[in-house]
Amino acid sequence: QVQLIESGGGLVQAGGSLRLSCAASGRTFSGYKMGWFRQAPGKEREFVAAITWSDANTYYVDSVKGRFTISRDNAKNTVYLQMNSLKPEDTDVYYCAAGPPGIPITMTRGYGDWGQGTQVTVSS
Repeated sequence: QVQLIESGGGLVQAGGSLRLSCAASGRTFSGYKMGWFRQAPGKEREFVAAITWSDANTYYVDSVKGRFTISRDNAKNTVYLQMNSLKPEDTDVYYCAAGPPGIPITMTRGYGDWGQGTQVTVSS
């Protein structure tokens, strides 16, 4: 059974930084893609960033390019999202997701396993 455990969320002032972690277990993730999505109450879950486990290709939504960095640690089976220069509009629940290779990498239907989410709140 796949488990994705997120951590690292919290409250930070605008301009600050947070690092989210996603500890993955339950299968071999080689070849998989790992993504971060976020969701506000009453809104659809939206893509933030993704990385392919084997070759570490990365993808970002335009609004976080240059501020967020996704990475993975093969030895720890963990994916990270380093978030810098945070803005109040980054406030959301952030979810880690795992999906088989192939497209769509930026859409929720491309992922079959999800974590429980971690709250990120950025104050102005």
